[in-house]
Amino acid sequence: MKSYIIQGGNALNGEVNISGSKNASLPIIASSILNGDITRLYNVPKIHDTQITLEILKILGCKIRVNSGKIEINSKNINKIEIPEDLMRQMRSTVVLAGAILGRFKEVKFSYPGGCEIGARPIDLHLAAFRKLGIEVEENCGFIHCKCDKIVGTNINLDFPSVGATENIILATVLAEGTTVINNAAMEPEIVDLANCLTKMGAKIYGAGTNSIKIIGVEKLKGAGYKVMPDRIEAGTFLCAAAVTSGNVKVNNIVISDLIPVIHKLEEAGCKIYEGKNYIQIRGPKKLKAIEIKTMPYPGFPTDLQQIFGAMLTTAKGTSVIIENIFENRYKYTSELVRLGAKITVEGKMAVIEGKRKITGATVKSYDLRGGAALVIAALAVKGKTKIDNIEYIFRGYENFDQKLKGLGANIKKVGD
Repeated sequence: MKSYIIQGGNALNGEVNISGSKNASLPIIASSILNGDITRLYNVPKIHDTQITLEILKILGCKIRVNSGKIEINSKNINKIEIPEDLMRQMRSTVVLAGAILGRFKEVKFSYPGGCEIGARPIDLHLAAFRKLGIEVEENCGFIHCKCDKIVGTNINLDFPSVGATENIILATVLAEGTTVINNAAMEPEIVDLANCLTKMGAKIYGAGTNSIKIIGVEKLKGAGYKVMPDRIEAGTFLCAAAVTSGNVKVNNIVISDLIPVIHKLEEAGCKIYEGKNYIQIRGPKKLKAIEIKTMPYPGFPTDLQQIFGAMLTTAKGTSVIIENIFENRYKYTSELVRLGAKITVEGKMAVIEGKRKITGATVKSYDLRGGAALVIAALAVKGKTKIDNIEYIFRGYENFDQKLKGLGANIKKVGD
């Protein structure tokens, strides 16, 4: 088990470059299955989740070369349609591979996905959509077998704007017969990035970024090169790290329009924000102000930053309120923040955080990806030593996290096996 040891109390200063988006990279890597050709991807972060996805592609029969920030995927000779159970269970995002394999081979076998325990996150919407496309779905003892002679486009009305279901439908239907329309589709920037990548391969996708996406099936796709968008969640994490330490940090390689709800809440908390073409300069106040946050599907406040902000607000002046509307089990991290001296009460979807002047160092444990990063944010504000165990979760979504923080003046080191 690996741990971080953090000696807090240092104001973060300097510049940090944001890596490529985890949440965009995974479906874009999956899309390379569809063209049976060579896909060259740039700006893919070197994190656990992308490495697992690439490992699955190798097992399926892809040839993969990594060189100087470029990943080359040759999917011509894929010879398997079953996603390995042990790798499938390591993260939920592997489920998008099912849509890509189905789209190309009209058959896929996989188990229920795993990942962070932040709520039920059922894949019912994915399977219901597959059935509407004329795909037979057989569920048996935790395993799923999807098969059809052809995929026929249709109208699909999602009960909830699920990012994963929207991605899976797009991947399954770009090579389908006819037209597919997704109503109540997810509007996240990562959906737009996937659609842009597929369009470069020859797909016909319209309306990505709105709640109605039209996919007109094409006969085949071609190889392409594509640069993955910056990671807006990593950007938000470093903005909060600067804010909680009263720092002055320039966050480079971002898309400002993707961060508008985050910027508004940081300003509300007392931070000074200066926007450039592809960067944000943030100055944290001596004392943060309490705020209210409600997580919502994009363009609302992102659930992936709820925990990060929760940690930041433990030192704010006044009482902050967070309403989590996406995942019902995303408050596990609060019990660990309480170990640091935070005053937090959780009831159902709501967390009430009574800001304190000081929190203290202790040994805490990460239970999921963003919760682990939240503990790092809190530890940076502690005037003392904090040990964070089980940081392997953090490796799932942050590239060189500790090294980037060190570059800003944080006293952090990684220890363990």
